Amino acid sequence: MRTTLSVIKADVGSVAGHYKPHNEMLRYAQKKLNEAKTTGLINSSYVTHAGDDIILIMTHRKGENDPEIHGLAWNVFKEITENVAKPLKLYGAGQDLLSDAFSGNVRGLGPGVAEIEFEERKSDPVIVFAADKTEPGAWNIPLYRIFASPDNTAGLVIDPQLQRGFIFEVLDLQESKVVELKTPEELYMLLGLLGTPGRYAVARVRRAADGEPAASASTTRLSLIAGRYVGKDDPVMIVRAQAGFPAVGEVLAAFAVPPIVSGWMRGSHRGPLMPVSFKNGQNVVSYFDGPPRVIAMGWQVSNGKLIGLDGEEPADLFADPFWDYVRQKAAEIAVYLRTMGEFEPARLGHEEMEYTTLPLILENLKPRFKPYEEKPTAKAASKKSEPKEDVD
Repeated sequence: MRTTLSVIKADVGSVAGHYKPHNEMLRYAQKKLNEAKTTGLINSSYVTHAGDDIILIMTHRKGENDPEIHGLAWNVFKEITENVAKPLKLYGAGQDLLSDAFSGNVRGLGPGVAEIEFEERKSDPVIVFAADKTEPGAWNIPLYRIFASPDNTAGLVIDPQLQRGFIFEVLDLQESKVVELKTPEELYMLLGLLGTPGRYAVARVRRAADGEPAASASTTRLSLIAGRYVGKDDPVMIVRAQAGFPAVGEVLAAFAVPPIVSGWMRGSHRGPLMPVSFKNGQNVVSYFDGPPRVIAMGWQVSNGKLIGLDGEEPADLFADPFWDYVRQKAAEIAVYLRTMGEFEPARLGHEEMEYTTLPLILENLKPRFKPYEEKPTAKAASKKSEPKEDVD
């Protein structure tokens, strides 16, 4: 049985700045998805948020990039904006909806999308990750650790199915080109790209032996679409686990040492990616509008539907007390980086700041820059004034 899992997210407004969406927005979204279930368009669904982003999670049999599924998500975000966010004057109402020109696909219009179509196995665990205050390249280190690093994933060493490796589809975000690299044979070339997460991001991972999809990640860069800073990209990701893929515990272990990612305050700073629970008040941003955070939702997929702990309610995979230790480390890193103020590397490099409001400041300073002429030192000036001796 072939099933498609679609995860589509957008920031269309929030309470108290970037804190979190209004509860009515979430209720509205779930109501619209429930209606879509009664018509048979989708099989199951779950609505949540990561920070100030609303996440729509749906299973269906339409395949990837289906106009009806994408249209459903687009209409939900548009209606929430017009019927809830704008009347309540919520912050950033509709900010991720960069165009009204919907033509069957939300890609390139602002919302982030991760989709994966697969033939259901005897048992199919899936994990949906959603991050806030960061960019698609934030998944580079976790995906490398999950599918290519034996230090993280023991199965790459002791599981014959995993030893045959994985194929990474890496997207050049600036040139809109993709390259496929196979691990472990091309690991060093893969790292050569993934080490520049602002330009190269993993879009998909497939099992090398049979091409079976293993992971899918959103790759939307809002600044590249709009040509200016309009909010962070806040990516989502789907990872399949167990029985021919890394175990759930191996997938989660990739987040135990928080990677430093770009985004955070005004999309202009670097900070640790903090794993947080989505059920006990941690799934909101506050300190310097952050720090960047990630939630992990676990399901089984059965007969085209999401099977959670109670109906479609997912397992909260970062709720384990172990992750309190990781959160403490992330908090320490965040505070340390903030002691640097507006100096690199706490603030992004010049190239990445081009899409923020900093260029407006630099433009105002342009008339005040003058050609630089090095003035001679006093010693050099005195030597120049001394008369030269006659040489026979």
